[in-house]
Amino acid sequence: MFLRRPISTFTGDYLEKIEKLKQEIETADAIVIGAGAGLSASAGMSYSGERFEKNFADFQEKYGIQDMYSGGFYPYDTLEEYWAWWSRHILINRYEVGVGKPYRDLLELVKKKDYFVLTTNVDHQFQMAGFDKERLFYTQGDYGLWQCSKPCHQKTYDNEKTVRQMVLQQKEMKIPTELIPKCPVCGAPMTMNLRVDGTFVEDEGWHAAAGRYNEFIRQHKEEKVLFLELGVGANTPGIIKYPFWKMTAENPKAVYACVNYGEAFCPGEIEKRSICLNMDIQKFLEDIL
Repeated sequence: MFLRRPISTFTGDYLEKIEKLKQEIETADAIVIGAGAGLSASAGMSYSGERFEKNFADFQEKYGIQDMYSGGFYPYDTLEEYWAWWSRHILINRYEVGVGKPYRDLLELVKKKDYFVLTTNVDHQFQMAGFDKERLFYTQGDYGLWQCSKPCHQKTYDNEKTVRQMVLQQKEMKIPTELIPKCPVCGAPMTMNLRVDGTFVEDEGWHAAAGRYNEFIRQHKEEKVLFLELGVGANTPGIIKYPFWKMTAENPKAVYACVNYGEAFCPGEIEKRSICLNMDIQKFLEDIL
């Protein structure tokens, strides 16, 4: 068990930390990247403020929704409204968002290393930036995939074509009824392939990626590993943060690095083998490159 004594700031100059982390990247046998929502936020992909108001002012006015995250959980009266919301959300965060600079910079930083990415992000940014698909594990789903809402079977479906139709044809915050996606097996309504409850579908691709990640960890468990955590908050710490702490503590050759604006900390037990930077991720990547 870790002591409840977080180390939120370390002594030492910022440039010294950057140089130390650069050296750890260069000398690591393997790098395990853990990426959370903060990485996309650093690329300007905010779910609130001006970006939200520009795309969802009508939903904000009618329902009082204040951000894209909470809007995804709102109990809309009809599936026509539900998919009007989600089609816009998917379009601007998955298909028309472009590649964030922090993702391109991160690839430039690690592309010559033996790396693997574990992420809770569902916006497909890693693949869009050019990361090797075989080195990615999206644990929580993908905006570009649908699944049966029951679910009656463990399979996911690409949604881009229908999403674009939904956005083009919606009126007064509703899509045409005939565009509501139905499960091709049982006829039940489709839903997002996002982990929000026990109905999340872990399809063949999900299990294959999980297997590759676990094998990567097994192969390098006694080597010099850098666990590089970027923008991981407290929403689901059991997926990235806590395992990274545990694996660092168990491997005396391992180093833990955390870059997160406002949430850069680690347990006291691994302080001497940790580098925590309380700052914007994009600024960090620009500086280290």
